[in-house]
Amino acid sequence: MTRTRTIAPPVRPSPVAVAAVAALAVLAIPLAALLAQAPSGPFTVEETGRSYASLQQAVDAIGNSRGTITIAPGRYDQCAVQDAGVVTYAAREYGKAVLEGRACEGKAALVLRGTGAEVRGLVLRGIYVGDGNGAGIRLENGALNVALTTFADSQQGLLTGVVPNARIYITRSTFTRLGTCENSAGCAHSIYVGDVPELTVRESRFEKGTGGHYLKSRAAVNVIESNSFDDSAGSATNYMIDLPAGTRGRIAGNWFVQGRDKENYSAFIALGAEDWLHPSSGLEITGNEARFVPGLKRSSTFFADWTGEKVTLSGNRLAEGIRDYDRR
Repeated sequence: MTRTRTIAPPVRPSPVAVAAVAALAVLAIPLAALLAQAPSGPFTVEETGRSYASLQQAVDAIGNSRGTITIAPGRYDQCAVQDAGVVTYAAREYGKAVLEGRACEGKAALVLRGTGAEVRGLVLRGIYVGDGNGAGIRLENGALNVALTTFADSQQGLLTGVVPNARIYITRSTFTRLGTCENSAGCAHSIYVGDVPELTVRESRFEKGTGGHYLKSRAAVNVIESNSFDDSAGSATNYMIDLPAGTRGRIAGNWFVQGRDKENYSAFIALGAEDWLHPSSGLEITGNEARFVPGLKRSSTFFADWTGEKVTLSGNRLAEGIRDYDRR
């Protein structure tokens, strides 16, 4: 007897079933493999693990949030503008991540106007713009912390205008081969801080200035402690510290060497030489050391004062030829 077998047509899965299987397959892929498929580059947002080809892309990815961008070792012809959020810019290996030669908005390598920022371990150098104010950092809003960062071979290191909510803290950083007085916008300086509530600079080095002052600040409070101001290889420089609008605070434990090539060697520190925005009574200047480069003999003043307010000077060790105080 002959048996007949009926073969049923194949059952085709529905589109919904196919999509479900595909979704399960994606879930089965290890997280590391998924991240490997993300865009790659030297700028990594730590909170998401995503990397980007440009620093600006990484900043934009953080947006109005809080995040850390880790920068791989290398030299980058890049800059970035931060409009919002709180962003940390950190070198993966300190001193080996370099932003060089590019100024955003004709201002700086980093233009910062978010809620806050921290810059850690970077090298910012070779920033020149037409108005003479090319800077490693231009702060336009928010708080700023800077640590273990080098500012070099630019018109300015750090520059701010009037920033009512800015508190700036700089530590263990280097400012070298900065400053100029050759442009129509006026002199540029290693640090030039406008009218802000507070500036603190600690354990940092200023050297080889190429014009202007090493540190100029209009902050209401300045705390400048345990820094070195080495002008021995400076060229056409002015004051070590210029506080042109008055200030309170403390200048303590710093080391100053005045070099030969000066546009103005009449003082190491100047107070109130331009306008008096802030009271200076209570300013303390203590425990500093000041001298000239070996073999140089001239007369100068350690602290030149245009305000006449009650300032405390104590325990400063001054070389021959340097007067303690001069009322101007």
